[in-house]
Amino acid sequence: MKRLALTSLSFVALGAAGVAHAQTSVTLYGTIDTSITYVNHANGNKNLWALGNSSYGNLSGSRWGLKGAEDLGGGLKAIFQLESGFNPSTGQSAQGGRLFGRQAYVGLTAAQYGSLTLGRQYDPLIDLVQGITEDNYFGSVFATPGDVDNYDNSFRVNNAVKYTTPVWNGLQAAAMYSFGGIAGSTGSEQSYSAAVAYNNGPIALAGGYFYAANSQAGLGIRTGGWSSTSDGTFDGPINSGYASAHSLSIARAAAQYSMGLFTFGLGYSNSQYAPDASSVFRSTEKYNTGQGFMNYQLSPVLLLGLGYTYTHANGDTNATYHQVSIGADYNLSKRTDVYMTAGWQHASGDQGDGSGGSMPAEASIGSYGYNGTSTQTMFNLGLRHKF
Repeated sequence: MKRLALTSLSFVALGAAGVAHAQTSVTLYGTIDTSITYVNHANGNKNLWALGNSSYGNLSGSRWGLKGAEDLGGGLKAIFQLESGFNPSTGQSAQGGRLFGRQAYVGLTAAQYGSLTLGRQYDPLIDLVQGITEDNYFGSVFATPGDVDNYDNSFRVNNAVKYTTPVWNGLQAAAMYSFGGIAGSTGSEQSYSAAVAYNNGPIALAGGYFYAANSQAGLGIRTGGWSSTSDGTFDGPINSGYASAHSLSIARAAAQYSMGLFTFGLGYSNSQYAPDASSVFRSTEKYNTGQGFMNYQLSPVLLLGLGYTYTHANGDTNATYHQVSIGADYNLSKRTDVYMTAGWQHASGDQGDGSGGSMPAEASIGSYGYNGTSTQTMFNLGLRHKF
């Protein structure tokens, strides 16, 4: 999972003359999440024992960041956020080596009008839909196979302008547009998205749509793969054969219901990777995914989770993926927890091979991107600390 960390350390920013101003605050925060991981069929028939899962983490992506606000008067505030992902096993920067690859934006906010932000950001589906899925609790092992619908927040969006409304009786909406920045071709590499969420007591509902365009420069084979304001989701064998797509569109909906110590959730998504003359494949690849989960708060410090995901691909190729996931999270304190997550996946049919052909479908659990055979099993024993 790659959500925001809980804020735990704040300090008052100093002015140029060294005088503290109560109206301005800056917060330093972060999360380190790593694990001992076992994957069978991690690269064909090979088994893998490893420390951690790169920058993605399991329950949370490891990151550090700064965010702040300045009171401008009349209820209006200036806000900013800079967030850097990293691999705790090596110390390397994540998100392609970007210094602030997770988020980098500035904006204005007011309680009665909402927020307007500009920069590299999460899209509205992540803001409003992801929070009521199992990804919010147990992260990547529960994610859609190949993360074909960005269930686990595999990408962010550059050059984005986003507006988020206030919450009106439990209802909130957000819309985003990202400028492609290609002279003479407004639509090339652009992205846009909108989502709406409703939270009222034990019931939460959310849904939205996301669209991203690949570069339209030239005809023939698009050898450069994916080039858009959106990073894309091509980090594993399930959908990596469609990186030359003309566009990616995602429609998602989710529902959650809490009843005492139990939380139940359902989700559906439709993702489409559409080709054009520059793509190496010729028919739109469609992924339809249905998901369900159940959590049980066994004690104030121990949460248990169970989930099932069904994904069917059709169009260019035809494949089916069944995934079962379990998790347990034990809080040692408010900032530190230990956890166990595990998953099993079975794949059947054919998937794109990246050259216009097909190959037998490979199991690849969640968003990790390990190449498998027709089945794959993963186990993580991890430690997470928030600061």
